[in-house]
Amino acid sequence: ETISSRIRSFEYSQKNAVLVPVAVLGVGGMLVYWLRSRHKIKTIEMGDGWWGSGERPLKGKEDESIRPFKIETSDKEIEDLHHRLEQARYTPPLEGAAFHYGFNSSYLRKVVAYWRNQFDWRKQVEVLNKYPHFQTTIEGIDIHFIHVKPSYVPHGRAVQPLLMVHGWPGSFYEFYKIIPLLTEPARHNLNEGDVVFEVICPSIPGYGFSEAPHQKGFDTIATARIFHKLMNRLGFKEYYLQGGDWGSRIITNMAQMLPQSVKGLHLNFVFVSRQGLRRMISVMLGAYVPWLVGLTREDVRRMYPFIQKNIYELLRESGYLHIQATKPDTAGCGLNDSPVGLAAYILEKFSTWTDKSFLHKDDGGLESKYSLDELLTNVMIYWVTSSIVSSMRFYKENISKDPGLTADARVGVDVPTGIAAFPQELVHTPRAWAKEIFKNIITYSYMPHGGHFAAFEEPKLLAQDIMRFVRKVEQL
Repeated sequence: ETISSRIRSFEYSQKNAVLVPVAVLGVGGMLVYWLRSRHKIKTIEMGDGWWGSGERPLKGKEDESIRPFKIETSDKEIEDLHHRLEQARYTPPLEGAAFHYGFNSSYLRKVVAYWRNQFDWRKQVEVLNKYPHFQTTIEGIDIHFIHVKPSYVPHGRAVQPLLMVHGWPGSFYEFYKIIPLLTEPARHNLNEGDVVFEVICPSIPGYGFSEAPHQKGFDTIATARIFHKLMNRLGFKEYYLQGGDWGSRIITNMAQMLPQSVKGLHLNFVFVSRQGLRRMISVMLGAYVPWLVGLTREDVRRMYPFIQKNIYELLRESGYLHIQATKPDTAGCGLNDSPVGLAAYILEKFSTWTDKSFLHKDDGGLESKYSLDELLTNVMIYWVTSSIVSSMRFYKENISKDPGLTADARVGVDVPTGIAAFPQELVHTPRAWAKEIFKNIITYSYMPHGGHFAAFEEPKLLAQDIMRFVRKVEQL
């Protein structure tokens, strides 16, 4: 019995000698898997799409050539415009209304008189063509973009590719003043370090010279995929992204889709759709003990009184959004037919979105920040391409869905991020709120002045912030 018990004891110890390490390895493996899965970067599925007319061809590869493109005009186009401007009808404004009821029609008469008698569209076409334009076909539609390379690169200095994306009611033209600052910083006293860019500015499909989608459902995720394909087609494996308005949402989706391709993401407008109890508590406590919920004094200055700045003022400025997110084609009919109506609709945004106080000015403050030539050139891009309706549809495709159910709603952004917070932006997003989505904020700048159209209004300020951000990312 003693011998047999010793044999059983030996067999048991032998089993333990095998089972214990196996168990330890198993538990350890599960722990490693759990830790790795926690840090695994979630991404948006890239997928594919077809936005051309009719069914997608079953055979044949899409033409991937990049074709030079030139903006052109004609006597017939200009004569038609002049005729329509001459036939405009106006409703007298209320006394003392300024821009409180929308675009003041007394000032609109002055804008239209300038447009008809002094604005030179042929000259502005030459200005637009000063940068190289191209088109290429992606997912069945022609994508327009400008691609500007630096004229001189000092020895040993790396050129960083930068994709800049506009929003509504803007266009690629918004970037014309910032492009030389980024591609030739030394000429503009911005040669602080070693950052030089080559800049690619596409037109969102349905805006300007990019073909409008022919199918329903074209949203920011589809745009993000197309722009990734564009950068890949241009030969870039890694690149920086910059944008505001819809451009901000598009490039955020690009970072969520292919983070390995995005070296850095720079935003001058932040979409934060997550709400809930935590946000409500932050808003309530922020006015009294901001430090407790991660808000700074500057955040408090820009956000409060909260109801006035984030509900009343936002409702006042977002009536267009509700129309475009529901029945864009109806409102778009009149705008596409009347250049005067189109100008009033678009230019009103360049007034109060640039500075909220411009609401009280009879001329909307428009010429204090921009020239009429600049403003009307942007309007003309919509007019000559008949793209106002398709640009408005972008709201319906993106806003008519439950924001909590979209593919990007539960995906954070892990790529290095820079945020330029301009004080006259429609809404202020403090860093404490932004970092709920953007997990790797490298720079967050309270800009001293400027509004929604940052590149158009404050090109030097924005260029400096982009450079500071990229310089920090390159040093990581």
